[in-house]
Amino acid sequence: MSDLIIIGYDNAQKARQAERLIQDLERKHVVALTGLAVVAADANGHTYVDTHDDIPRRTVATSATAGALWGLVIGMLFLMPALGLLGAALGGLAGKLSQSGLDKRFRDRAHELLEPGKAAVVVMTTQLSEDRFAAALEPLGGTVLKTSLSQSDEHELAQQLVGTPQAA
Repeated sequence: MSDLIIIGYDNAQKARQAERLIQDLERKHVVALTGLAVVAADANGHTYVDTHDDIPRRTVATSATAGALWGLVIGMLFLMPALGLLGAALGGLAGKLSQSGLDKRFRDRAHELLEPGKAAVVVMTTQLSEDRFAAALEPLGGTVLKTSLSQSDEHELAQQLVGTPQAA
């Protein structure tokens, strides 16, 4: 199971502080990251995403598949304005993500965090010491959203991404 945590901040500087703190928490084994990104909206509302490609992918069969899943999650939350614009294959994946915790309500709440000039840290993790994680980030404030993807949802999405049938 992976937890998806989004922490919204009033500016990109505070989001970068949180990002550095989260990386330090990973070194201290408080969190096991499978994805980390800072998403910022400029004054005109254009969204920019800075991801970390160096994070080990521990939750799905291959590193490339995990990276694609992480990209799909980020894209669904912040870059794709409407599911109607997606092709059939991506639409199916997006639909599956919607069933697994990234429903419209969650996506809308994530978008609300990114008003012009604001930023968010997006974390995907397989292990988390919630009390230590929350205590470390508390001084920075922020608005927290959290949802989970079950291991079976992750596996099914990974299989769909690589185009192989699921094992019976």
